[in-house]
Amino acid sequence: MLQTSTEISSLGADIRALRKARGLTLSDLADTLGRSVGWLSQVERDLSEPGIDDLRDLAKALDVSISSLFGAGGAPANEAGYVVRAGSRRPIGSREKGLVEELLSPDLTDDFEVVHSTFAPFSKLEVPNQRPTQEVGYILSGKLRVTIDGRSFDLNACDSFRIKGDPYQWENPHPDPCQVIWIISPPIY
Repeated sequence: MLQTSTEISSLGADIRALRKARGLTLSDLADTLGRSVGWLSQVERDLSEPGIDDLRDLAKALDVSISSLFGAGGAPANEAGYVVRAGSRRPIGSREKGLVEELLSPDLTDDFEVVHSTFAPFSKLEVPNQRPTQEVGYILSGKLRVTIDGRSFDLNACDSFRIKGDPYQWENPHPDPCQVIWIISPPIY
């Protein structure tokens, strides 16, 4: 069945995509939330609307910021699911100090997501991160040091890198912000 753009970019579809990206079944997530599988299934199919407490619990269980569960507002109906305007990007991400991330993809229902990251001057991911994804980053501006599986690389504008499930860290030891475009598969935010 062909889905319309409003079905594709729904809260339920994003929750389903995040749940699946984390390898959780409906039953797993429902148990974590203390809710029924039927309730969660209705939320994922947009037949039931979760309350603010439910959204907080979902965000915690899916390890995302609560703001990432709110779709970007103001998209005209003919653009929903297709276009993300610069002023309507959805804030997402790991909430690391010194890092601001925004979703460039219209939603989380594809096999990948595209993220715009801004690394503040002198910011650093202190503890290595590792996730079951394949990722490609492209430096738009500034400089970034990326350590992948123990190997450090100093990157400049127009350089790119790939992470395939390896532990990684990032650092911007420079006085200017660094902007990076990430393509991540499967979606994790």
